[in-house]
Amino acid sequence: MATFPERVFSGVQPTGNLHLGNYLGAIKRFVALQATRPCLYCVVDLHAMTLPFEPAQLARTTREVTAAFLACGIDPKANVVFNQSRVAEHAELAWVFDCVARLGWLNRMTQFKEKAGKDREAASIGLYNYPVLMAADILVYRATHVPVGDDQKQHLELARDIAQKFNNDFSASIAAHGHGDAFFPLPEPLIQGPATRVMSLRDGAKKMSKSDPSENSYIALTDDADTIAQKIRKAKTDPEPLPSEVEGLAQRPEADNLVGIFAALADETRADVLKRFGGAQFSAFKSALADLTIEKLAPIRSEMLRLSADPDFVDSVLADGADRARAMARPNMDAVKDILGLVR
Repeated sequence: MATFPERVFSGVQPTGNLHLGNYLGAIKRFVALQATRPCLYCVVDLHAMTLPFEPAQLARTTREVTAAFLACGIDPKANVVFNQSRVAEHAELAWVFDCVARLGWLNRMTQFKEKAGKDREAASIGLYNYPVLMAADILVYRATHVPVGDDQKQHLELARDIAQKFNNDFSASIAAHGHGDAFFPLPEPLIQGPATRVMSLRDGAKKMSKSDPSENSYIALTDDADTIAQKIRKAKTDPEPLPSEVEGLAQRPEADNLVGIFAALADETRADVLKRFGGAQFSAFKSALADLTIEKLAPIRSEMLRLSADPDFVDSVLADGADRARAMARPNMDAVKDILGLVR
């Protein structure tokens, strides 16, 4: 079997107003991963076009996500930080994969059904098809690992299916061009830590989202200390004290969410948190959670505001990253064309 050098790829959509769920579910993990293996961190601006958008806002939020990467501790020299649209090979490989993927595979994608709502006929083809572009994002770098939340595991499975089918369909040509028995790796998920999916502060059954009509449902990375404290104080809970064992959280989604957030921010397990706070009322626990959240997010907020005032620097990071990403993607895309018999 072919072996591939380890490489991490992950992307964040520039949809604006990054929140605690983005930080704990993605960016905080990116920072930890950068010490372990080569990483590419992409602002996936092409994905942001699948729903209605304002061009000026897309440019602003692309820089905002980049600023958040840097403010949270991602080193743009040690890693590749760039925006997707600057590397044309993403879209180029996506067309190849459109011809490899099967319609039935995409019909099983649950996120399209959720995002398109009842009027699916009015949804863009991009919204339906974006998991194929996501597969191209990963595989144009022949990435082996992808940090994903629970809600993205299905899309990573699709990327694996596409890679496997490409390898099978063109196996003779892959071997003839000196790539052994497989050209693409089957990327593995990296799901780490106690808060793989941060839920709404107002409804423990819903994922934390900046599109929620209630601003009290999420904590933005740019919220000040008073706003954070107020939102946590208003977070929905139940009347019972916190349990002493993790099993006691099973039927208590809001309690489980708040304990998970504390654990992720403190780099502890849920069991560790409950050893300290088991039996406590939520008022005391929320106060401690607010203090911890403010402590962790205040430096990030300050650095994001500083970087937002220096867009030229942020743009220079993206430009440098795109040059480095392109240098990795182009040879892979050329090899794909040779495998497919596309004259170049």
